[in-house]
Amino acid sequence: NSLSSNAQTQITDTVTVANAALPKAGGTMTGTLQLADQILQRPEIKDYSETKIAVAAAATVDLDMTSANVFTVTADQNTTFTFSNPSPSGRSCSFTLVWTQDSSDRTITWPNSVKWAGGSAPDVTSGSGKIDIYTFFTLDAGTIWYGFQAGADMS
Repeated sequence: NSLSSNAQTQITDTVTVANAALPKAGGTMTGTLQLADQILQRPEIKDYSETKIAVAAAATVDLDMTSANVFTVTADQNTTFTFSNPSPSGRSCSFTLVWTQDSSDRTITWPNSVKWAGGSAPDVTSGSGKIDIYTFFTLDAGTIWYGFQAGADMS
């Protein structure tokens, strides 16, 4: 098994390690690239996705920004939402919540930090299986979240 002249190898009894740089053009990376809150500057992003998770219905539901950027919940009781782990101050982060109503017309209580257009939260759509979509973003580490009903009765 030969290695290119760009690769440096270290061979032990059980492990072979190859340290080689990606080519300046082309090349493929696989797996997770952990940037640890470092800057990826001037990328062009094509065919990207955001992590979506279904959160379990409960009296209090925390939407943790380190878990996903899109959350779905199918209500089975009135719900109070909390938001945790936003980007640090000086950066922005956003997320989307997809709420599916059950047959008992559940209510939502939002954190006091959410600011809505016109000063009050929009009504939740009434009716079993009705879907409302909400988007939120913060510029100050979650001190203020700007909330928008992106879609009402999307079912």
